[in-house]
Amino acid sequence: MSSPQLPPAWPVQLSFPAELSFIIAEAAADSIRRALKPVRAARRPRRGSTLRPGVQTPLWNALAAAVRARLTRYGEPAKLARLLGLPRQRMHELLNARTHQPDAERTLLLLIWLQARTEGRDLG
Repeated sequence: MSSPQLPPAWPVQLSFPAELSFIIAEAAADSIRRALKPVRAARRPRRGSTLRPGVQTPLWNALAAAVRARLTRYGEPAKLARLLGLPRQRMHELLNARTHQPDAERTLLLLIWLQARTEGRDLG
């Protein structure tokens, strides 16, 4: 019968009280909990928050594509931005970069502008 193996002996300089090891373990667990909290919050759907352009907004994607298709001449995006009361850079963010979405009033104005352009009228 073989004798049971004992764990290796720690050098005296590396040994520390059990209380300290408990405090270190608790601090590590707390750190992990705090690190995971923002990830959990980011995944949780928020009620009433604004949607961001992307896969979840197929209607906005279709509207933006239709508006971009109608902006064929030089200066038309600037005219449309003036009509909507937005800076030209914001129009780029709305239609090309797709990092922002307009509010309801401007979305309705975009729909009216698109209908007028389809009929051959110029609102700008």
